[in-house]
Amino acid sequence: MASEIFMLIRQLSLLVLLLASAAASGEPAPWYWWVSQLDGTRVCNQTPLGEGWVQEPKPFKDARCRIPLNR
Repeated sequence: MASEIFMLIRQLSLLVLLLASAAASGEPAPWYWWVSQLDGTRVCNQTPLGEGWVQEPKPFKDARCRIPLNR
């Protein structure tokens, strides 16, 4: 009985370590040009700016949207 509990704890520990390592190896979110539907202003951002903004499809590596992200 004790060995079964030990094996279960060991398996769960390995699963937690595997999931944590997968999350830690993630890369930063890409940057996109967002264009205002109101006046055409362009802003480089990683997340949506709200209603009235349209995301251009090409992703970038940097916060100035100058280095294309090749995926």
